[in-house]
Amino acid sequence: MKSCTVILSGGLDSTTVLYWAKKHFEKVYAITFFYGQRHSIEIEMAKKIAKKAGVKEHKLFEANLSQFGGSALTDTKIEIPKTETVEEISSRGIPITYVPFRNGIFVSITAAYAETKNCTSLAGGWNAIDYSGYPDCRPEFLKAMEETLNKGTKLGAEGRRWKIYSPLIRLTKGEIIKLGLEIGADYSYSISCYQGGETPCGTCDSCVLRTKGWKEIGEEDHLIKRLKLEGKL
Repeated sequence: MKSCTVILSGGLDSTTVLYWAKKHFEKVYAITFFYGQRHSIEIEMAKKIAKKAGVKEHKLFEANLSQFGGSALTDTKIEIPKTETVEEISSRGIPITYVPFRNGIFVSITAAYAETKNCTSLAGGWNAIDYSGYPDCRPEFLKAMEETLNKGTKLGAEGRRWKIYSPLIRLTKGEIIKLGLEIGADYSYSISCYQGGETPCGTCDSCVLRTKGWKEIGEEDHLIKRLKLEGKL
């Protein structure tokens, strides 16, 4: 297959998908969004990850969703909830860290970027197993967005078929990490923490799920290893 455009947040899941795309496509483009997120350190990490992976082009795009608020990730007045167990995450429904229609916005902008590259394949780290309950991470949402692109773009009108790839959609966090390591993913700069520091807080939903994944495969998180080597932990 010729080319794919990957939504790269700088987190563990999107890092895995970036390396998955490198394995399956000749050319890989990446796009990273600054959307007013409190954990904007992930943008700097995404730059390092994209460079290490050797993508064709890495686009940074600003779509400041903090103007709307409504999420603990874009409004610093709203506290990030602390979590102790994975079961706690799955029992609370859609969390306050949900950013209204974030993935719909990201897919739309990514498609616009991809169209300029004559590319109709998109990929992202969406997951419906070990995740925080976001409705825009479900297979039916991605299928609906795929059909929208087929109906509402120039390439779609010309008969090209869009495909949204979600290779992690049915994997546990441990299975995601295992897949990534098998295809050479470098996780040492991937950051998943919602709090925004270089050192993971260990108590937000994202940190708890990430910790679960590394425990599943019986390895120390490669981010933690790097931070220890650099004397930051």
